[in-house]
Amino acid sequence: MLRTKEQRDILCRSCPIARVANLLGDSCSLLILRDLLESPRRFSELEESLVGISTRTLTNKLKVLEREHLLHKTTPGKSAHVEYTLTTKGHGLRGIIKEMRAYGKKYL
Repeated sequence: MLRTKEQRDILCRSCPIARVANLLGDSCSLLILRDLLESPRRFSELEESLVGISTRTLTNKLKVLEREHLLHKTTPGKSAHVEYTLTTKGHGLRGIIKEMRAYGKKYL
């Protein structure tokens, strides 16, 4: 186990798998991406889907995913509501998430 941020950063510089694991290593981020692969979602829809997640945690996860250019906020039409949608980079994770789903169904 990597004990410090410095150790994690060193590993992430040399290993693409470590970089992806560092970015998506928590279940909340993966589940947000799973939901957004289906369709754009409002904050309240994500909160409802991710039973038990706190508003603060969801807000923080969305900010990280947006900062990493995996999703972006949009305001459709003249609506006051914000929707989250995947970017091209976010859609690039479709295959990984699909394989994780298949693995979970088959082996877990």
